[in-house]
Amino acid sequence: MANKGWDEFEIGAMLRSFDGVAATEIATTHQEDRKYSPSNSFTASVADWRIEKPIFNKDYCIDCQFCWIYCPDMSIIARDKKLIGVDMDHCKGCGICVEVCPTNPKSLLMFDEHTDEETELAQWPAKDEKEA
Repeated sequence: MANKGWDEFEIGAMLRSFDGVAATEIATTHQEDRKYSPSNSFTASVADWRIEKPIFNKDYCIDCQFCWIYCPDMSIIARDKKLIGVDMDHCKGCGICVEVCPTNPKSLLMFDEHTDEETELAQWPAKDEKEA
């Protein structure tokens, strides 16, 4: 397939995600090691779209995988069913991961794009105590 700009594809064109067999690529390789086709957006960074970014606090994560399931950009990085971080090259800052996080306090919170991660982790909200 020749490299084309987004506006050069025919209406209804089918764009393949991988240069190999998709089932094999998905089952056997991590997201960042897959052989993506030139038309796949994974090779392009969209980080400059963000105004806010999610910061992950592993101390509160229960590995429910809700953020991974609901992320529209596959920006949640998980290994062996455990969240290990956020792919900031592809995260657009939509905040869906934070909305679906069930922990108290949430293990993912949205902050200004230019916020220092270590500073925010040190000031993470405390657990809300339930009233008796």
